[in-house]
Amino acid sequence: MAIIITDECINCGACEPECPNTAIYEGGREWNWAGGTKLEQVELEDGSAVDAKDPQAPVSEEFYYIVAGKCTECTGFHEEPQCAAVCPVDCCVPDPDYVETSEELVAKKAWLHQEIAA
Repeated sequence: MAIIITDECINCGACEPECPNTAIYEGGREWNWAGGTKLEQVELEDGSAVDAKDPQAPVSEEFYYIVAGKCTECTGFHEEPQCAAVCPVDCCVPDPDYVETSEELVAKKAWLHQEIAA
């Protein structure tokens, strides 16, 4: 499952530079699919496509947030989610709305970074 930042967040910013997928953003800041990935076009759940560089609305206006579609729980990079490992108030927790298997997380990492399976 993806990681979510709870409202216990103190906005310290320790998590943001740790994310290998650039899935973590400061509250109120726009995000895009291209940042930290090799994506150029993204097909959304509704079937529409967007340019990966197009700005997207912030998920939170108040606290740091994680874009679930870019979060791989650091699969393929680290043994554990680095945001949770560095968070001083333990507010980076599993998101029950985005449950994914290990195989799905590996596939998401490959998609984000446009890796070709051998």
